[in-house]
Amino acid sequence: MSTVIYPSPIFGPVHSRRLGVSLGINLLPVDGKFCSFDCIYCECGYNKDHRPKQKLPTREEVCSALEACLKRMSEQGPEPDVLTFAGNGEPTAHPDFAAIIADTLALRNRYFPKAKVSVLSNATFIGKPEVFKALELVDNNILKLDTVDMDYISRVDRPNGNYQLEDIIETMKRFKGKLIIQTMFMKGKTDEGEDVDNTSDRYVLPWLEVVKQIAPRQVMIYTIDRETPDQSLLKATCQELDRIVSLLSQEGIYATASY
Repeated sequence: MSTVIYPSPIFGPVHSRRLGVSLGINLLPVDGKFCSFDCIYCECGYNKDHRPKQKLPTREEVCSALEACLKRMSEQGPEPDVLTFAGNGEPTAHPDFAAIIADTLALRNRYFPKAKVSVLSNATFIGKPEVFKALELVDNNILKLDTVDMDYISRVDRPNGNYQLEDIIETMKRFKGKLIIQTMFMKGKTDEGEDVDNTSDRYVLPWLEVVKQIAPRQVMIYTIDRETPDQSLLKATCQELDRIVSLLSQEGIYATASY
């Protein structure tokens, strides 16, 4: 099984299905995975198989590497559409996340003021005041909500530690629309034979009701694009994703699908 472990602290630019020309910022170690989820569909593989031995990059290392890359891109191209916090796990787990966001916004304003700053997060740390405030400052605050069924979350997203779904939903509401919900839809089974199809009304309709309450400015739905740790997972079909986009649109929620 192939896995994707990203360079740190800067990687790319790459072309993102959802975001365009994206310069990646990886706040996790370069030699492994460091995440509060252990998703069975994660392109970086399972946590247990990629335990990092190196330390997190420091705030200073991130700032220096980002400025060097932005300076080079301003001279040689390409021009980034977005600076994206992603990589080998959960970016908001970094203890200096808020300060790094401030540094990144300042560098973006200096070199590429039209570029957006995006954070791809599983939302597990949005209850921390400093993380919440930092996410309010970025252009694209993209938070994961694969379902509102706790059994499914335990089976598929597999949070580490105490995961309080209701608290996370309530905190999402506090962004007052300044967030994007990102949801993975897929089919198939786990390697243990458990069903993971969340495209049916059983999962979609309760999720839709919560999304309406959160009232995000956008919903991004997507499906499997790369090899996954569990080998029996399947892509959702274009028709299934289009149906979910239609349901969101009927509720006045702007939504996009990546197939």
